[in-house]
Amino acid sequence: MLRLKHVEIYTDGACSGNPGPGGWGVVLFYGDIKKELSGGERHTTNQRMELQAVIEGLRALKEPCRVTVYSDSAYVINAFKQNWLRNWERNGWQNSRKEPVKNQELWQELLRLTRIHDVRWVKVKGHSDNRWNNRADELAVAAIAK
Repeated sequence: MLRLKHVEIYTDGACSGNPGPGGWGVVLFYGDIKKELSGGERHTTNQRMELQAVIEGLRALKEPCRVTVYSDSAYVINAFKQNWLRNWERNGWQNSRKEPVKNQELWQELLRLTRIHDVRWVKVKGHSDNRWNNRADELAVAAIAK
């Protein structure tokens, strides 16, 4: 049986205005190796940046891994832990109000990536004492200005 590498990914998204210019930040750990990623968009929303951060973190992995994703986004975490994604997919990408799911293309890409990796989701409290979530936030906020 193949043993997967374990990677920890801390993600955050930020927006100046909602919608407005936004940024995302990622801190990845594999053993002693730390990698930071960030980027942004001129016109976006906070939710899109939260999703983009997780997508970019998973895209950075070069092979299937066991991944723990740490995020302060209830939107992202609950979509997996409360099976929103499975329901949206089953309902033709409509939410419980029979409306199209927002950010559908990002959710679909995230779902594709989670099928490559063994992902565990951990909700962290934002802007508190989690050093790496705070660092991901710093990267996201800095990316807004670029």
